[in-house]
Amino acid sequence: MNDQTAASPLPTESPLRILLTGAQMLFVAFGALVLVPLLTGLDPNVALFTAGIGTLIFHGVTRVSVPVFLASSFAFIAPIQGSVANYGIPATLGGLMVAGLVYVVISQFVRLKGTVWLHRLLPPVVVGPVIMVIGLALAPVAVDMATGETSEAIGYGTALFLSMASLLVTLVLAVFGRGLIRLIPIMGGILTGYALATLMGVVDFSPVRDAAWLALPSFTAPSFHWAAILFMIPVAIAPAVEHIGDMVAIGSVTRKNYLEKPGLHRTLLGDGLATAAAAIFGGPPNTTYSEVTGAVTLTRAFNPWIMVTTACIAIVLAFVGKLGALLQTIPGPVMGGIMTLLFGSIAVVGMNTLVRAGKPLTAPRNLVVVSLVLVFGIGGMQFGNGQFTLQGVSLAALVGIVLNWVLPRAEEE
Repeated sequence: MNDQTAASPLPTESPLRILLTGAQMLFVAFGALVLVPLLTGLDPNVALFTAGIGTLIFHGVTRVSVPVFLASSFAFIAPIQGSVANYGIPATLGGLMVAGLVYVVISQFVRLKGTVWLHRLLPPVVVGPVIMVIGLALAPVAVDMATGETSEAIGYGTALFLSMASLLVTLVLAVFGRGLIRLIPIMGGILTGYALATLMGVVDFSPVRDAAWLALPSFTAPSFHWAAILFMIPVAIAPAVEHIGDMVAIGSVTRKNYLEKPGLHRTLLGDGLATAAAAIFGGPPNTTYSEVTGAVTLTRAFNPWIMVTTACIAIVLAFVGKLGALLQTIPGPVMGGIMTLLFGSIAVVGMNTLVRAGKPLTAPRNLVVVSLVLVFGIGGMQFGNGQFTLQGVSLAALVGIVLNWVLPRAEEE
């Protein structure tokens, strides 16, 4: 079997240029990277560490051939929040680790059978509404944070001002920003909200003063419980399918076909092992970052070794204790304002998946699949109780897969 992938040559640019470009890539990814742990109760320093480790694992598997950086996945925010509330952080990490291993299994099926079976099992009519559920299932949580419901020391008026200011700056940068500025709307929104909160005196800096400059991240070991595992496994479906789009996107930028070399099975394997490794240390699942793809497009920095440098910088920063303490002082309403846009944008990605498929959504088969996935996923439907409860995204994904499998296909399909 001819499955050899040669490693990319070592960078010919000067070490200083590589270092500066790598640092810039981390700056682009930083806001989104730390947003996930801050919203899910995980440690941001651990997230930095696991983003670095995950990226190195990915490049080890793919022989440093794809210019991507892996970091915290937005698709898992709502499921992690729900799982932590029901099962706790260690059990949630166990579920995330198994979800990463699902990627590994999918990668081996892709290696042996290609991608036709994957598209047939998970067509847009299933993946689209599942992604919408991921974005909308916990929309009320974003609103509660934005209005100060989750912040004891911040009143409604102050919370609304901070959240809307953060949201306004984020959307202005996303829509009207140019060049590098357009790639960091989340960071811009957080910095603006944080600065306003500091001026209004609602930020408590005592954790920063008490934190050491150098400290080990708060690593958390996973534990394994069937309920948390069953809850989390189906969530891996949408990011696994989205991964194909990520590889096509970066390939279109560099004008290379990464689905053939190093091969989709290798990139999926690297993503899965990176996610499993992140869970071992207590970090969120990893995924390729579209922000970094945008930065690669802008800077024409196609050398994958730059991303290896970015990963090493992330690992070093993970041991700066005051950085993690500073990130955890960001007020809830500031994060809530960002979340209202973030969760909505994830839902729009799901809508776009359906639209691009070009299938009539009012056709009986498609209407049934999409309707039940949305209502079961967002409406709070659950099957079973105790150890084997299915609800939320996991239930929505399972319902979509089963309905797509058992319902007769239209003649044109």
